[in-house]
Amino acid sequence: MLTEVYPKVYRNEIPLPDFPLKTINSYIIVSDQRNLMVDTGFNTEAGRAAILEGIRELNIDLKKTDLILTHMHSDHAGMALYLQKLGASVYIGQTDRELLNSIMLKEKKAPFEVLAEMLSLEKEIFPSLANLYGDNSTKEVVFHPLREGDTLNIGDFVFEVVNIPGHTPGHIGLYERKQKLFFCGDHILDHISPSVMFWGFEQDALGIYMKSLAKVYALNVKFLFTGHFNLITNHRKRIKELISLCEERIQETKDLMAKGNMTPYETAANLHWNIKEKWEDFSKMQRFMAVSETLTHLEHLTHKKNLKRRNIKGNLYYEPNKI
Repeated sequence: MLTEVYPKVYRNEIPLPDFPLKTINSYIIVSDQRNLMVDTGFNTEAGRAAILEGIRELNIDLKKTDLILTHMHSDHAGMALYLQKLGASVYIGQTDRELLNSIMLKEKKAPFEVLAEMLSLEKEIFPSLANLYGDNSTKEVVFHPLREGDTLNIGDFVFEVVNIPGHTPGHIGLYERKQKLFFCGDHILDHISPSVMFWGFEQDALGIYMKSLAKVYALNVKFLFTGHFNLITNHRKRIKELISLCEERIQETKDLMAKGNMTPYETAANLHWNIKEKWEDFSKMQRFMAVSETLTHLEHLTHKKNLKRRNIKGNLYYEPNKI
């Protein structure tokens, strides 16, 4: 469904079959010279049909179109190779560019596969990566890397690239300073908390995400164009809510861990989750996401020296750091 959400800015809702979020917001900004598309959706038959219908309706020439991927996840980058073959120039942040190409070329495992193996979780809950990025996902997409401060001129719009890592290591946003617009991908969503996945033991992903929230809070923004659900017109209110939720979960995790050592799975099972089902009734995907989020919080507390990490007979445990 194509909707004009701001003068010369259109939202194209792309279906995400068999995925909890149902749809993704792909945006098209039009001008007489070049056009800009932000994010794509999975490379599925339904996704391709929806994105092509929007292109036809706006009479877009893909050879005069720049495609910006806010981050590497397949619901945002799945049709990059497909649209590149049709003529679009594809851009993504430098860090996620390296990660995505290495996954598509099968040089390394996707983060969720690494995490699933480390925590003995079932990675089969996710659809095939090859299907989500397209049948030719082993071919490298010619990504043009974007860095903080780069600009893109589209008609009357001048978009500045802003690094906002957290949801992924190389997540970027697009800021139109004069018109006070910000395209934020999955960095901020209107009624759910964006997931902050485990990146590795060397980085505090949650701490980095909260710093990125503060960075966007400081910007003068009138309209926040999100990757899913509704647009946001009071970004500072929503950021305050998200930071408050982060702080509440950090404290809850800290209080729980005071009882003794636990695995990430055991910790997740004893935390409060804002859904109707009891832990025993969680689907496999719900459990995976819950444990992933919990691990990120445990690592945040470990980086803050509140907890320490131990490996006991091949299992990962966290316990209070009694200094």
